[in-house]
Amino acid sequence: MKLSKVAIIGSGGREHALAWKFAQTLSWENVFTLPGNGGIPNSHTVNVDDFEEVERFCIYNSVDMIFVGPEQALAAGIVDFFNGKDIKVFGPDKQSAKLEASKIFAKKFMQKYGVATAGFEIFNTINDAKQTIAEKSGNLVIKFDGLAAGKGVFVCSTSEEANKALNELEIAYGEKVDLIIEDKIAGDEISIIGFTDGHTIKLLQSAQDHKQLLDGDQGPNTGGMGAYSPISDISDELMQKIHNKIIIPTLKGIHSEKMNYKGMIYFGLMVKDTEPYLLEYNARFGDPETEVLLPALKNDLYEIADACLSNKLETINLEFEEGYFADIVLVSGGYPKTYEKGFEIIGLEEIDKNTIIFHAGTKKEANKIITNGGRVINIVCKGKTLNEALEKAYYEANKINFKNMFFRKDIGKRKNKYF
Repeated sequence: MKLSKVAIIGSGGREHALAWKFAQTLSWENVFTLPGNGGIPNSHTVNVDDFEEVERFCIYNSVDMIFVGPEQALAAGIVDFFNGKDIKVFGPDKQSAKLEASKIFAKKFMQKYGVATAGFEIFNTINDAKQTIAEKSGNLVIKFDGLAAGKGVFVCSTSEEANKALNELEIAYGEKVDLIIEDKIAGDEISIIGFTDGHTIKLLQSAQDHKQLLDGDQGPNTGGMGAYSPISDISDELMQKIHNKIIIPTLKGIHSEKMNYKGMIYFGLMVKDTEPYLLEYNARFGDPETEVLLPALKNDLYEIADACLSNKLETINLEFEEGYFADIVLVSGGYPKTYEKGFEIIGLEEIDKNTIIFHAGTKKEANKIITNGGRVINIVCKGKTLNEALEKAYYEANKINFKNMFFRKDIGKRKNKYF
């Protein structure tokens, strides 16, 4: 049997987690990460925006599957580029990836197929949106239509906050900009992520991400400050509602629209009064959810991905480790806005052997690991209880230091009200 080789597209903590998981069964020499980072073994500096360069690398290294981490490559059509070629690509094609790449496309899809979601209006200029902000007294959510690296959503409580968000969008994109104003649903957020071959969806365990920078869910939205899995207080009744009101109609829509969707599907949910509402789709693994979901997954990741690409996902039964996983994200001071890079990371060699370190924004320079991004390091620990996992993760996080390092102190401590 031919030995499988995988190339992972991306450079963050999610991609390190993917490479780590693939390497458990394929070994590290058969797992390439493009371009990767200073902490991911077998990283290679490849311009992943140049699909021909990616193809040349994969042919030279006998790669038979590409697993796409970030949304940009999917939205740019990497799946379409390799369609009909010998190298398989795990992920939805360009049209299907619009479920993430276009908020307007996604909301219209939800509306068409009866997916439970918040009410919304579509706008094409900043000026037109200002009238609705005044009518709703600013208590709403503003979403930029396109990809914005997790920074295109503004959850507002006042007209002042909403108008400030519009000003930010106008500075970035001009007066003519496609956006959505959505009814604000205040509740508890859940990340539900699954594999799909377009006919079947197999779910990983539930996870909860912490997006805001500061303790108590204060401050600006970030790409994610930490996560834990599973969420123990989700009831069977709530999961059934999520299936009936969100997952089943989504799958029906994918099938009805004849989407070439073979990859990850991420449901960003809000639960209020025990009712689930879909906030957004992502067309790939979430970050930092991946860092807690993959360590809990017992299955061979290559086998699952191959089953999706072969329309055989229904033959796979996902199995999970017992217990809980917690992830603390160490970030650069100033993130998610302006921050400095290039600081040496101290203490990595002090980390306990049972702790998993996933590098995000790091670089190797003269045998030192230095900071090279906003989110720098993920500290992942397992425990029999969530508190045990969190205590271990925080204990380990305090062993690491770099100039201006910052992390939230309350990951996993949120009081969920509605489930």
